[in-house]
Amino acid sequence: MSKYTVQKTEAQWKEELGEERYKILREKGTERPFTGDYNLTFEEGTYACGACKNSLFESNSKFDSGCGWPSFDQSIPGRVEYVVDKTLGMERTEILCASCGSHLGHVFNDGPTKSGQRYCVNSLSVDLKK
Repeated sequence: MSKYTVQKTEAQWKEELGEERYKILREKGTERPFTGDYNLTFEEGTYACGACKNSLFESNSKFDSGCGWPSFDQSIPGRVEYVVDKTLGMERTEILCASCGSHLGHVFNDGPTKSGQRYCVNSLSVDLKK
């Protein structure tokens, strides 16, 4: 039994998300830098999981980090899960939606704001709810 409240088969996810979103959200892919719709978007609203619509980040926590992906300095408490990722010959902290387990990106301790955090998120992992 999965620990996530939102549970679907991989076939259901694939059908609902489409190929690009499925690759990122369910197979832990990464979109190319500077290509995502939300990289330089600063409209007010809430960023929700692209798979299950769980609210993850408030727009007032978003900043331009120059890294090529949407960046936030904090998540909504309890909405993001943190997992050690030792792929690519390094150790990073992967961030997942706490409701469905979908891959969002990674969080780093090099943010320029008071939190010191930089949540580096794939645009295809989230939807902006204005």
